[in-house]
Amino acid sequence: QVQLVESGGGLVQAGDSLRLSCVASARTFIIFYMGWFRQAPGKEREFVAAISRSGAVTYYAGAVKGRFTISRDNAKNTVYLQMNSLKPEDTAVYYCAADGAASGDPRTTSEYDYWGQGTQVTVSS
Repeated sequence: QVQLVESGGGLVQAGDSLRLSCVASARTFIIFYMGWFRQAPGKEREFVAAISRSGAVTYYAGAVKGRFTISRDNAKNTVYLQMNSLKPEDTAVYYCAADGAASGDPRTTSEYDYWGQGTQVTVSS
C-alpha cells in the first residue's frame, strides 16, 4: 500500500505562485509514474500534469502548460507542482496520484493506483 500526502495549497491572488508537494510512503517510489489532477466544485476530476519515473518525460494539460511545472526528487520520495501566474479558474482541490504500471495514458484518472487526500488551492481575482 502506498500513501500519498499533499501539502502547499492555500489562498492566493491571481498572478501569484504556489508550490505543491506530495510525499509518498513507498520505499520504491522510483517505480511510479506520478501525476497531479484537480477537481473544481461541480466538475469532474481533470488531468493537470504527469512525470515519468526518471523525470525525463513530462505531460501537461493545455490549460496549465507554460505556467505549471512538475518535478520529482526520488531521493525524497516527493513530487512537486510549481504553479505560476495562477488564475481564478485554477481554483480546485489538487490531488497527487501514483501509477505503478505505467502502461497506459498518464493523463487519465483510471491509470493511477493510489491517490492522496487532496489540497485546496483557491485563487482570488
